[in-house]
Amino acid sequence: MSNETPEPTASGSQDQLENALELRETEGLSQGQIVRRRFLRHRGAVIGLVVFLLIVLLAFTSIGVGGWTGWWPKNAVDRYPVLAGGSPTLEMPAWLGGPGFAIGEHPFGQDEIGRDVFARTMRGTQTSIIVMVVLGFVATTVGIVVGALSGYFRGKADQTLMRLTDLIIILPAIVIGAVLGKQFGGADPVPLALILGLVIWPGLARLVRGEFLSLREREFVDAARVAGASSGRIIFKHMLPNAMGVIIVNTTLMLSTAILLETSLSYLGFGITQPNVSLGYLISEYQSAFSTRPWLFWWPGLFIVSIALCVNFVGDGLRDAFDPRQKRIPSERKMARAARRQAARAGAGAPGQA
Repeated sequence: MSNETPEPTASGSQDQLENALELRETEGLSQGQIVRRRFLRHRGAVIGLVVFLLIVLLAFTSIGVGGWTGWWPKNAVDRYPVLAGGSPTLEMPAWLGGPGFAIGEHPFGQDEIGRDVFARTMRGTQTSIIVMVVLGFVATTVGIVVGALSGYFRGKADQTLMRLTDLIIILPAIVIGAVLGKQFGGADPVPLALILGLVIWPGLARLVRGEFLSLREREFVDAARVAGASSGRIIFKHMLPNAMGVIIVNTTLMLSTAILLETSLSYLGFGITQPNVSLGYLISEYQSAFSTRPWLFWWPGLFIVSIALCVNFVGDGLRDAFDPRQKRIPSERKMARAARRQAARAGAGAPGQA
């Protein structure tokens, strides 16, 4: 009867090389450094973050915010003489087939009464971003509190909070948002964002509850109880930091849902209204001119799609960075180099075994 040890398969050897490479790259790094390193390696996430920051910078510096005026000389309200039938004056550079890069008086064109579409689009982008951020903050706060209390205390608290969550989940968010947005929304984006934030938190609450149900059985939670820590301290000091990965990833992905929800409500007339504007409101206002002046429709739609895609790419990058099960496949050159080092170590150890 043979007692020979079976030789490792090719796939098993490759898995060992990948694990060895990953351990070597993360050796001596803290958890935050590992997450940052994984995120920066996700090209789509980095590009999405850069583009999103550029959009925010353009929107808030061009026409200003509050009492501060930006570098763009026109605003979203005044009417100007219609030039060239309101066509965009933005010219593409020569390497893109254009006559040469030029901004002109109205780079995004003008509407039928002479208002500058660039200024209106930037104002709409500001409004949509404000709604997205406030909505995300409210929904994240409510979702964390409900999910944490439900997962930690269980019992009657869990049953009550989860039935409330189920009640909100079964109702379409856009219907609740339309009813509440019509009642409490209007020209001010903050009340609309607060109302919508109270609608889209149940998904995050369920995820936080699942994390807390798992974390409450861990040894460090038992140690905190034995040490006399209060329930509030255990939840927010010990358990919440260990669930931040799930919270950050899902909050980021929820932001793209938030801006699309606000856009839909404003398009239907239940969100932002005059004298303020949002990207969804601009599309609704200019939809009748789609066949005659399509640029009035293109620019708000382009910014909506760009913001949603950027936020989604950032969320994908954060998910890959926080999830330890996500593995980065090394390049063939690194695999070959690791295989040579492994073969050299095996060759060096063979004479000693003989």
